[in-house]
Amino acid sequence: MNDYIESMRSMIGHKPMFLVGSGVIVRDGGNRILLIKRTDNDTWGIPGGSLELGETFEEAAEREVLEETGLAVGKLRMMKLFSGKEMRHIYPNGDEVYNVACIFVSDAYEGTINADGIESSNAGFFSMDSLPADINPPDRIILREYRLLCRQEK
Repeated sequence: MNDYIESMRSMIGHKPMFLVGSGVIVRDGGNRILLIKRTDNDTWGIPGGSLELGETFEEAAEREVLEETGLAVGKLRMMKLFSGKEMRHIYPNGDEVYNVACIFVSDAYEGTINADGIESSNAGFFSMDSLPADINPPDRIILREYRLLCRQEK
């Protein structure tokens, strides 16, 4: 959790707050997507996280993927901006958020997958036909939209 969010949580407790962030659907040559096993709620999701003060969506997306997976991504293409009631989430500790997430797609990355052990305990590429059952709730919405996009591209 970044300093800004910690500071806000110290003032409002578990009450709902907007959480502005970005994420990346990283695709490999086999058209599989990169997922991380999140440590905050023990579910799988796309790499991403909250913006730091003064950071752009693109900067946050690149930073979060690098921190959580060890991969440096490039050539980000914006997929969609997600917000609204469907993006509401309550974490196991009781923190309630309404996510506002700018999601990108990238086929360009360098490095070796290495889960950071802090925000992610595992990471790997998955076929859209064999995703883990325990997907992070907000990421279910994002992946549903990604499936629709893939169908339209065919």
